[in-house]
Amino acid sequence: MRERETDPKAAATEPGRIATAPAPGRKLPEVWGETDTYLFRQGSHTRLYEKLGGRLLTWNGEKGGYFAVWAPNAEAVSVVGDFNGWDPDASPLTLRGDQTGVWEGFVPGLGSGTLYKYCIRSKHHGSPLLKSDPYAFLWEVPPRSATILWDISYEWNDRRWMEERAARNAINAPWSIYEVHLGSWRRVPEEGHRPLSYREIAPQLAAHVKAMGFTHVELLPIMEHPFSGSWGYQTIGYFAPTSRYGTPQDFMYLIDYLHREGIGVILDWVPSHFATDGHGLGLFDGTHLYEHADPRQGYHPDWGSYIFNYGRNEVRAFLLSSARFWLEKYHADGLRVDAVASMLYLDYSRRPGEWIPNQYGGKENLEAIRFLRTLSEQLYQDFSGIQLIAEESTSYPMVSRPTYMGGLGFGFKWNMGWMHDTLYYFSRDPIYRKYHQHCLTFSAWYAWQENFILPLSHDEVVHGKGSLIAKMPGDDWQKFANLRALFGYMFFFVGHKLLFMGGEFGQRNEWCHEASLDWHLASEGRHNQLLQWVRSLNHLYAGERALHEDNFTGQGFSWIDFSDAEKSVLSFLRKSKDGRELILCVFNLTPVPRIGYRVGAPFAGYWREIANSDAVEFGGSGMGNLGGLEADQLPWQGQPCSLNLTLPPLSALAFKKVL
Repeated sequence: MRERETDPKAAATEPGRIATAPAPGRKLPEVWGETDTYLFRQGSHTRLYEKLGGRLLTWNGEKGGYFAVWAPNAEAVSVVGDFNGWDPDASPLTLRGDQTGVWEGFVPGLGSGTLYKYCIRSKHHGSPLLKSDPYAFLWEVPPRSATILWDISYEWNDRRWMEERAARNAINAPWSIYEVHLGSWRRVPEEGHRPLSYREIAPQLAAHVKAMGFTHVELLPIMEHPFSGSWGYQTIGYFAPTSRYGTPQDFMYLIDYLHREGIGVILDWVPSHFATDGHGLGLFDGTHLYEHADPRQGYHPDWGSYIFNYGRNEVRAFLLSSARFWLEKYHADGLRVDAVASMLYLDYSRRPGEWIPNQYGGKENLEAIRFLRTLSEQLYQDFSGIQLIAEESTSYPMVSRPTYMGGLGFGFKWNMGWMHDTLYYFSRDPIYRKYHQHCLTFSAWYAWQENFILPLSHDEVVHGKGSLIAKMPGDDWQKFANLRALFGYMFFFVGHKLLFMGGEFGQRNEWCHEASLDWHLASEGRHNQLLQWVRSLNHLYAGERALHEDNFTGQGFSWIDFSDAEKSVLSFLRKSKDGRELILCVFNLTPVPRIGYRVGAPFAGYWREIANSDAVEFGGSGMGNLGGLEADQLPWQGQPCSLNLTLPPLSALAFKKVL
């Protein structure tokens, strides 16, 4: 560790009270160098977690804590904690002389687990501010808010996964994502219904995901957050997994375990807004440091949170470093970036007069767009096999196209339009579905504009929207038949798949973040049969090249017929890249069986029935086509041949032909 001379000031002599502007001749650890100053001020520093925050180190033969914090508008900063009786005068930090606004210092005698905060006396704020460390690796369990000195070293055992990750995460690989909120996936009723810890959930979650055939787990934000009811989306600790479920090493163990079981891990990440709690980033040094000062730019009316100032170089460096941190230190396989639309548009969720146009008079947030492009370029350049996923709800163009083409550079984008239209359709009584056939067919007109993921996410089963099974019309048998047909439509249609936990077995209650899923249902009757259907769909999707190889070019999909709205029947063809494997998908979305329903086919010969949502094993009536049938040499629906099918009620069918 190199050393650096500092300007002399008086030094305390008691352990834990050493001043960081030391006596003449005394030196400080050289953690921050000239290159860091340049990159930080430029906004291109992506490893600030190695330079700022509190960290344990040995210096001059003494173990202790090195602290560095960005507070350019402070007139004094000190570290306070149990080690010095929370005395703001005991352990002051020194302002670097490089115009960065970084204060730093070393306090000997501190060890792992030391609680601390920064006491900031602002040039612009009357009372001292007590702030948690923005770069801390661990926080106290909320509602307590001190940050904790912690070593995040860990011995990983996922080498095989990391070597194979690029192939498993390729855009033409079969992505089927299981979306999970860790605190409510499963709880311990014998212990006051507490959530499982990171280490407890690891083998249980891995076993379920692997048995069901999902390829990836996506975790709702695990970054530290003060309010559990935000589900993590109002983040406060951008470099710390929440301590609700354990330590950083415990969370690493969870990801390591999933990787060893062949399961990818996507983390929700929220650079769009942050929590307003007083110990957090807001008004950090008595000024609007991380957020815009004008509430028309810096305050989010929907979520009651602050919006990052993407035009400030140091803020961009903070966010770029956070994104890199989770990929490097925690081996995450990708980030799902939340609320991208709110970042792209200055008028998002605002009325006229409540927003400020950009320099050209437009509504696009040019600084945020620049940040997102830089983010994707940096991460894809530095990490092999990762993916960035955008939750973007508008028609902003080229979200999942490379930046050199003018895109934002994401790998995938959630298809929010498909989600809303499809759920609207399936929630209609079948007698009225003939008037809404376009809800199922419209998304095919734009399906190849982006690399889409089809999400049935957490947002659709909360806030009075009801569970997926509760949305379905009809009696209980019809509800389950409808849900099986919906899942069949999702898995057979173009795009990768995402399903929120509980949907796979038909959770009846709306999702509650403070309660466990109703796991007892998963082994009962129709719920278990639905579980088997989802399992079979996952394995079918992964095993059939025609269903996943060509989701994003338009060459792997063609309609057979989308016009029979009167009977609420539609059919399309999926194709492998080489064109040798074909899967004909047919849907009857009324409870009326269709006997002798003719569907066009491109080739004669035998078409094997590989999926039938009405099979008895899945809770259906058992109608079908006896495992397959020969195509007739009878032209139909623009095809040279046709199949004379039996269409069960409220069903999804798939027939395979190999050339």
